[in-house]
Amino acid sequence: MCKMPVIDMKRTGQNIVNLRKKAGLSVADLQDAFGFGTPQAIYKWQQGLALPTIDNLVALADLLGVTVDDIIVTDKQMQIQASA
Repeated sequence: MCKMPVIDMKRTGQNIVNLRKKAGLSVADLQDAFGFGTPQAIYKWQQGLALPTIDNLVALADLLGVTVDDIIVTDKQMQIQASA
């Protein structure tokens, strides 16, 4: 058994909120930057109900002036059985 990192969706969402505010951006600013018709996807990210796709995650990191690793919060609680 080994511990593998698991994304903490709720904490990642809260982290997106904090980083967005620190960057001085509103949800509407992100909506415009991504070209979304509604802000629902961004609200889902912030609530920890969904994660951005990889391409959106890279773009989000650029918009926020951080790295992808700065956005995602992980926890090493999941036990994985190593297969031989």
